[in-house]
Amino acid sequence: MTDAAPPAESTPALQITGLRKAFGQKVAVDGVDLTVPAGSFYGLVGPNGAGKTTTLSMATGLLRPDAGTIRVLGHDVWSDPTRAKALVGVLSDGIALFDRLTGEQLVTYHGLLNGMDRETTAQRVGDLLDLLDLRSAGGTLVVDYSAGMTKKVALACALVNAPRLLVLDEPFESVDPISAANIRDILHGYVEGGGTVIVSSHSMDLVQRMCDHVAVVADGRVLAEGTTDAVRAGSTLEDRFVELVGGRQHNEGPSWLRTS
Repeated sequence: MTDAAPPAESTPALQITGLRKAFGQKVAVDGVDLTVPAGSFYGLVGPNGAGKTTTLSMATGLLRPDAGTIRVLGHDVWSDPTRAKALVGVLSDGIALFDRLTGEQLVTYHGLLNGMDRETTAQRVGDLLDLLDLRSAGGTLVVDYSAGMTKKVALACALVNAPRLLVLDEPFESVDPISAANIRDILHGYVEGGGTVIVSSHSMDLVQRMCDHVAVVADGRVLAEGTTDAVRAGSTLEDRFVELVGGRQHNEGPSWLRTS
């Protein structure tokens, strides 16, 4: 008799095992293992050049790894890419958008590209433009958007197909405080409704307040992962991050910087 299949909720939203990627002699990701529980709000933090964006690019099928496996809710990203990618919404830092479309056209395009019918797509596009305070800019070309507006319309593109997993690389960069607060509310509601969010950010305070799980990455390796409380170990996440990563310089700079 075979064992019964595990309940669906036991399947991680994202399971990364032995992930590796090198660019020439530079190893960007060096044997990363990560388990993101379904229904979690998961933070990925690390210094510049730590391998966060490379890891997330491979996890979402944008970049092929040199080694390792990636599963989204049990589906292998590279052997079953159609099914895996249909479950994921992605906001990638620095990826160009089709900015000669209007905001409304761009989000509509993403909905249709994900196989949604036009009626459902139109309804969701309207809802998202209202939710992200982009209704008045819906008819404006994305190329004319501010950096913050561009970030918000990219988030709308990631949300339009109601994915099970949302992967956001620096979603709050260039976003004003009011919009950032609204986006946090949207993401918390998404998680409460059964979704999973992975967010990469340099803001330790933001991650500590938002995320129930966190991984600290440096030099392409995971230094610590688990619940946010377990990783910060009674300290602030920022202090724990500095302790794990190192590199803090305790000095006041050269004398010529002092004006008095």
